[in-house]
Amino acid sequence: MPNEIKPSNKTKIIIDATNQSWGRVASKVASVLQNKISPDYAPNKINTPNVIVENFSKIKFTGKKLKQKMYRRHTAYLGHLKEESLEFKLQKNPEKAFKETVKKMLPKNSLRDKRLKNLIIKF
Repeated sequence: MPNEIKPSNKTKIIIDATNQSWGRVASKVASVLQNKISPDYAPNKINTPNVIVENFSKIKFTGKKLKQKMYRRHTAYLGHLKEESLEFKLQKNPEKAFKETVKKMLPKNSLRDKRLKNLIIKF
């Protein structure tokens, strides 16, 4: 296992986010939530451990992502394309922004929301 992932016991996995980039931490979390680190991995099972992301406030961003990365959604009305920058989302609710990133990395099926409940973020 990599140095950043430390199993504390059978049901918890701690990931230290100090000086790591946003996307790399999110992809590690998505992989662990799917239980791909386990030898008895099965894509249709929900035996995921609790994933704790520590030192979340020390996560780093490379380049100009805070200003240039835009999240877009449409309200289904003409001309109602809503845009928010990553910087705005982090000021508003950083935990929700990270969970949304991890959610987009998980498979789109009925187990996605159940897996996301096992994600704990500590600042």
